[in-house]
Amino acid sequence: MNHAKNTPDHAGSSAVRNTALVTEPPVWFITGCSTGFGLELAKQAIEQGHRTVMTARHPANLEGYGATDQVMVLQLDVTQPDQVAAAVAAAEARFGAIDVLVNNAGIGYFAAIEEGEEAEVRKMFDVNVFGLTRMIQAVLPGMRQRRRGCIVNLASLGGLRSFPALGQYSATKFAVEGLSEALRQEVEPLGIRVMVVEPSGFRTDWAGRSAQESARQIDDYMATAGAARLSVRASSGHQPGDPVRAAQAIIKAVASGQPPSHLLLGNAAFEGAMAQLEVLRTAFSAGEAVARAADFPKTPAGASA
Repeated sequence: MNHAKNTPDHAGSSAVRNTALVTEPPVWFITGCSTGFGLELAKQAIEQGHRTVMTARHPANLEGYGATDQVMVLQLDVTQPDQVAAAVAAAEARFGAIDVLVNNAGIGYFAAIEEGEEAEVRKMFDVNVFGLTRMIQAVLPGMRQRRRGCIVNLASLGGLRSFPALGQYSATKFAVEGLSEALRQEVEPLGIRVMVVEPSGFRTDWAGRSAQESARQIDDYMATAGAARLSVRASSGHQPGDPVRAAQAIIKAVASGQPPSHLLLGNAAFEGAMAQLEVLRTAFSAGEAVARAADFPKTPAGASA
């Protein structure tokens, strides 16, 4: 299908009629391809014949992948607006469109809330939240024009519930969840799909070299944040999640044309999310009377105002 000949559908019904992808083979633009989910997603996309834009802060790490007409390797630091604009423009010039944006680039940080260093936390927000937002804002004009596309935002089980030592990291992923929910309501009437991916522990570098931790560690938190930090570090390389299977699941969901709004990946992700639903349901139900009593009393029917 020649994407250039597509004309915009009328908003309101296009989300029902359109599939998530527009060009054949589809064009995937993936951030953070040096390692982990990003690299596995790119490998799977290439293997399935999709045109693939692989991006990384250090593109030399991807040497060899850009040797075909179907693959493009670009330098991209999502915290740099000029690089974001240039990478999106280059991809659209090369392939004519971006059908699927995968916001995978992200970093971790381990610290009790009191221990957190503001500069490090701001750095993490700049990558995990503001960088993701920059990418969305850069690709949406083209997707809106074509009235089709799919945005995949990598969040985490930590975006649905939090844990000691991961409070500030979870704050970035809760932000991704909230942003994605609003974005979905804004763009799905235009035929653009939004899917949030919520993995649990997978064998990537996230718990290893990709995550920093606070220089100050307070003794009072050793049994909580300290123990959690040690446990996460010790699990690196031994997590039950398989990045290859996860990448396959993401690609399959997008290719269906009706990707779910939430894609949990991993047994711990499913069990943890379901447990959190029960925690919230119990807490909300216990406070129902107080919640309902906070509104102005309703005027009885027939009573004068």
